[in-house]
Amino acid sequence: MDKVTVIGGGFAGVEAAKQLTKRGIGVRLYEMKPVRFSPAHKSEKLCELVCSNSFKAARVDSAAGLLKAEMELFGSVCVAAAKETAVPAGGALAVNRDLFADLVTAEIENDPLIEVVRQEVPAIPDEGIVIVAAGPLASDLLSADIERRYGARLSFFDAAAPIVTAESVDMDRAFVQSRYEKGGDDYINCPMNKEEYERFYEALISAERVILHDFEKSGVYEGCMPIEVLASRGHDAIRFGPMKPVGLRDPRTGHRPWAVLQLRKENREGTLYNLVGFQTNLKFGEQKRVFSLIPALHDAEFARYGVMHRNSFLKSPGLLAPTFAVRHEPRVFFAGQITGVEGYMESASSGILAGVNAAKTLLGEAPFVLPETTMMGALSRYVADESIRDFQPMGAAMGLLPPTETKIRDKRDRYLRLAERALADVKESVKAI
Repeated sequence: MDKVTVIGGGFAGVEAAKQLTKRGIGVRLYEMKPVRFSPAHKSEKLCELVCSNSFKAARVDSAAGLLKAEMELFGSVCVAAAKETAVPAGGALAVNRDLFADLVTAEIENDPLIEVVRQEVPAIPDEGIVIVAAGPLASDLLSADIERRYGARLSFFDAAAPIVTAESVDMDRAFVQSRYEKGGDDYINCPMNKEEYERFYEALISAERVILHDFEKSGVYEGCMPIEVLASRGHDAIRFGPMKPVGLRDPRTGHRPWAVLQLRKENREGTLYNLVGFQTNLKFGEQKRVFSLIPALHDAEFARYGVMHRNSFLKSPGLLAPTFAVRHEPRVFFAGQITGVEGYMESASSGILAGVNAAKTLLGEAPFVLPETTMMGALSRYVADESIRDFQPMGAAMGLLPPTETKIRDKRDRYLRLAERALADVKESVKAI
């Protein structure tokens, strides 16, 4: 049986490789370190942690905890290694980063069905089944080949807006309306009077920003300028920009607001909303503090905070299927952050599904897609959702899951019920593979 080519030895690549070998399929895993390092990588080991050593919350009634629990049902090598190398971190699962990488590297190198090749892959092979798990800092040559093949958007500075859950928006202080009544209920409008705007503006321009890595400091597209940078250009710059109130009338007052933040649906189900024009480089805690000054967002739950960093990801909606296969070239799969999932374990989970489906393709079996009620299934559907107009990376978030049939008011109880439903659905689905 032919070997499957896996490009990249990070979280997604190692998970994909292990899913293949569990099914008796050989893997040729390419990792360009130590022949060549990206600007962010320093170690020769596989699964190197380049940022935080935390894999976020451990409890199952959180999005991150649920994701890891689902991955365990697939026999995740990353979750197993994380638990074995865990360090005290309160309610989070954090690891000794060196021991974690050592353990995963040994697991891969000692697998008799995996051949680890330490060299750069300049282009996707023209034959055979391939999983591209090259990460957000794919080499220049491979990135150029991907762009040539798929017209992908890669290697640029990404400034993304935060996303909030729909249920956390105070609709008593917001209204649904499109500018000049064009577009129906596409937007939720969060109005502000002059005093509220002044308070918000002062907090925004004085808020603490993230310090960028050296390789992230050159060039920001004018079209994705952080909201705080635009605000610093003048007191009314954002009020005549993304917060302009023209074409809107607050039904509570009958007048046009002084300023308006618009929220736009992030997913088809309408459980998540994007803060339009609010791409930002503020620290996460500052985003929570400053954006919560907008009256309708006083108790907002952030499913994703805004980020600004060099990022390489595909225009996955329309290109990838929920299996992580290229729709028009199903022998090629993508996995990891290059697909638009954000986070260590999110990347690993996409590798699991890409590996499972690569095996099924090789064996001539039907593709495997998890239900949208599961965190892994919801993420895979998110990256393939053609209804998303401004696709940006997404990590695990409870807002991605469809609500339960019975409305549960207490958030902790509601999340626990969502988690129980998800795990039951994963267990049932896994029987099929």
